[in-house]
Order: sequence, then structure tokens, then C-alpha cells
Amino acid sequence: MDLEMIRNFREKLRKLEREIGWQLKSDTECCGVTLAQCHIIVEIGNTGETSVIDLATVLGLDTSTLSRHINGMVDVGLVNRVLNPKDRRYVSITLTEQGQKVYQSIEDICNSKYTKVFEFIPQEKHQQVLECFNLLVHAVTEARKAVGALDCCQASLFEKGEEVIPHVR
Repeated sequence: MDLEMIRNFREKLRKLEREIGWQLKSDTECCGVTLAQCHIIVEIGNTGETSVIDLATVLGLDTSTLSRHINGMVDVGLVNRVLNPKDRRYVSITLTEQGQKVYQSIEDICNSKYTKVFEFIPQEKHQQVLECFNLLVHAVTEARKAVGALDCCQASLFEKGEEVIPHVR
């Protein structure tokens, strides 16, 4: 693949990331939660019930970081944390009634906003856009699994014994 195509692709991703970031910031502020809380609420809302370990895996967070977020959300009444009586190592996480209301607000806002986004895409291209996003998500996920985090951290390359090209000064 030629370098110009890669640069063009990266630039489009950066623009999309900024647009989505601004949208998410606006949406979460509207619902009175942080961006991290928004991601947690949506994942719990989509599954109904999960564990800290499963949620950490889905969100790509370590369990201690996620536990701190969950603790704060328990304190403000957004989520319930219940120990399994048969296995005290398993902690079930669900949304409270207030958490369900926030989840539904996020869903309603996002559905409305992304419906408007699709209005700017010709209807005959809607399925093609979804297929492209599925391909992109799959490719990024597989690339991350294959080479680790898609970052420029020299430490990760160093750990793998690969040559490090100094590019950050």
C-alpha cells in the first residue's frame, strides 16, 4: 500500500475521531456523566448485567481503574455492585433505576444524532458504510492483537526485541 494512501487514511481517521470526540463530550455533558461513565453505562445497559472483569475486557481497562470508576458510580447511584453468594470473587454490575434513565437518555440522544448523520449519506450507501465500519473495527482490533497497542511507545517495541527508530525528540 502506498504511503500517500496511508496518510490520507490517517487524516480521515483523525477528523472522524475529533468529530466523534466532540459529539461524545456534548452528549455526555448533556446526560450529566463523564465520558468514562458514559462508556460504562452503555456497555452495562447493552448487556443488562456484567462483571468487573468482563467489563474491563470490553472497555480495554485494567480492573483497578474500572473498579475506581464503578465505586464512584455506585456512590452517585448509577450502578449496583452485588457479590455472588456462591462465588465471592464474582461481582455483578447492573444499572440502577437512575442508571437506566441515563442509559436511555444516551441511547435516545445518540440514535437521534446518528440518524441525522445518515441523512447526509445517500440511502443506497447506508449498508456500505456499515460494512466499511465493520471491516475497519475488525482490522484495528486484529492489528492491536497482533502487534499490541497501536501506539508509538518505544518500550513496547523494545520489549519485543525489535529495533527502535528514534522519532520523538
